[in-house]
Amino acid sequence: MLNHIIIEGVTPSVDCGNYPAKRIAGELCVVEADIFRDGVAELGAVVKWRRRQDKRFQESPMWPLGEDRWRGEFPLEENTRYLFTVEAWSKAFASWRDYFRKKAETRLEVASNLEEGIMLLERVKKRARGQNRQTLASYLERLRSLPDPHLAVDVVFEPALEAAVDSAEERLGAVSYSPVLEVIADRPRARYGAWYEMFPRSQGSCPGKHATLREAEMRLPEIRDMGFDVVYLVPIHPIGHTNRKGPNNALTASSESPGSPWAIGSAAGGHMAIEPALGTLADFDHFVQTAERLGLEVALDFAIQCSPDHPWVTEHPQWFEHRPDGTIKYAENPPKQYQDIYPVNFDTPDQKNLMEELKRIVMFWIGHGVKIFRVDNPHTKPVAFWHWLINEVQARHPEVIFLSEAFTRPIMMKALAKAGFTQSYTYFTWRNTKWELTEYLSELSRPPVSDYFRPNFFTNTPDILPPILQQGGRPAFKMRLVLAATLSPSYGIYSGYELCENDAVAGTEEYANSEKYEIKARDWNRPGNIKEFIARVNRIRNDNPALHELTNLRFLDTDNDMIMLYAKSTADLANVILVAVNLDPFHPHHCTAFVPSEVVGVSPGQRYRVADLLTGASYEWSVRNYIRLDPRIEPAHILRVESRL
Repeated sequence: MLNHIIIEGVTPSVDCGNYPAKRIAGELCVVEADIFRDGVAELGAVVKWRRRQDKRFQESPMWPLGEDRWRGEFPLEENTRYLFTVEAWSKAFASWRDYFRKKAETRLEVASNLEEGIMLLERVKKRARGQNRQTLASYLERLRSLPDPHLAVDVVFEPALEAAVDSAEERLGAVSYSPVLEVIADRPRARYGAWYEMFPRSQGSCPGKHATLREAEMRLPEIRDMGFDVVYLVPIHPIGHTNRKGPNNALTASSESPGSPWAIGSAAGGHMAIEPALGTLADFDHFVQTAERLGLEVALDFAIQCSPDHPWVTEHPQWFEHRPDGTIKYAENPPKQYQDIYPVNFDTPDQKNLMEELKRIVMFWIGHGVKIFRVDNPHTKPVAFWHWLINEVQARHPEVIFLSEAFTRPIMMKALAKAGFTQSYTYFTWRNTKWELTEYLSELSRPPVSDYFRPNFFTNTPDILPPILQQGGRPAFKMRLVLAATLSPSYGIYSGYELCENDAVAGTEEYANSEKYEIKARDWNRPGNIKEFIARVNRIRNDNPALHELTNLRFLDTDNDMIMLYAKSTADLANVILVAVNLDPFHPHHCTAFVPSEVVGVSPGQRYRVADLLTGASYEWSVRNYIRLDPRIEPAHILRVESRL
């Protein structure tokens, strides 16, 4: 039999269903599709869905939006993976009913047409059960007793009859969309959270003295008080001694040089051990437990690379690529050279055992309370490996979050997200102008990218001190924080940001006296810090659900390219946030800001009151509004619509 029905344009769908879309558990997954057929027959459609581990599909109705576009939804009740498809069919009775009405309304003879309808209802009644069968029998009796067949028009459109028919009618020529699609329902932290990156060894108070995990633990209340949700630790594993780097990446290290945490492995162990100077595994467990009591989650760095002293080098030499002379080539990314690090060879003949060992490492740390992993340089490993690993881990632990640290080609960053990474680093760090930010965020916040790629806007990293922070001083640090924290639901800072640290190696984005190679002891309360400002911004984020989303972002017009204006709101407009940012950290700027009435839910021309959540000031706004921002005072407004006047 030929199919009459066509289903296409199903969303959410990533690369025609080759990869899962991403959503959040506890919310509805909205499904849309183009559904149509030849002729004028009426159609019915449902979303069929189930958890991946289940065998039977459940159904949710779809309804037409116009122009052959249909919409339905189903609940993502659990943090797990769901499968779904769309099924459509021709509705024989509804098609007959519409034709009957058109003919009856023109006063043409319809007696034989009514008999056709009665025959259809008889077939439906044979399939019906219980009350629906009784309802259909009653309607059949009414239709047969009508003195004039034209009177049947009012009867056949009654809701009770329609419901009884829909419950039992055969799905004529039913067609299901293929392939079956998948959606990952992640826990809320996958979309929303503020991250704080730290070197545990630098959390002490004595210059040059290696802090322990117990000492680092003492900073957790302060990090919590600044409003962060995740404390991300750089690698905490034993650091190798061979080719250990000295201060500022020097090739020669002194006996006091702590080395780079990313040079993983020594006689003390590898990826499942703790650097002895930090303490023990019991100390790490205590750190995690303390963080949990404070409402913080611990994220751990997962770096697949080894020091020349890593146990794998002797126990599994086949996992490394050897030169003709038998030596192993160290890692390079010219002009950068990493003499203290050996890359792992994924093309080893022993690939299966290597992959299983890497999975065992992740499972080990999950067993010690870690549910978030920041993955170092995933773009230098096979994408197929990440697809396998993340699927394997989340099959047992769907709550685990993977953050991709891949500053590389856009297509590779997107491929990693499709392969399963929950979140991704982005180019935000280098987007500074109004045009750059608008173009980039417009891409990230809209399908198809938003269906699978979740950004995490880090303002800086131990490797990246962008020029805007080097040059713009304290106003730049505040301005970039507001942008990161309000444009993206997830963002992060590297410790020292709150102190506006901006000393760089001349002509580079490298920190001078980088913490990667030496221990820092900081006065966390020194003058000029922006700790209170960070806490205020994070408090604003937590208090306003509009800022927990990305796809609700809408850019608004200003007549000054140095002032950026955008809105975020909840679907019901109960929470509307307007953010204005001066992108120039050196000079005051002013503009006229244009806010369409529908953005804030007012009538055309109606005025409304906004409160600046950063300063406490209040303003009366309408469609055209004056803004002046002096970066020496505050570089931004974060305005909440308080009342419509």
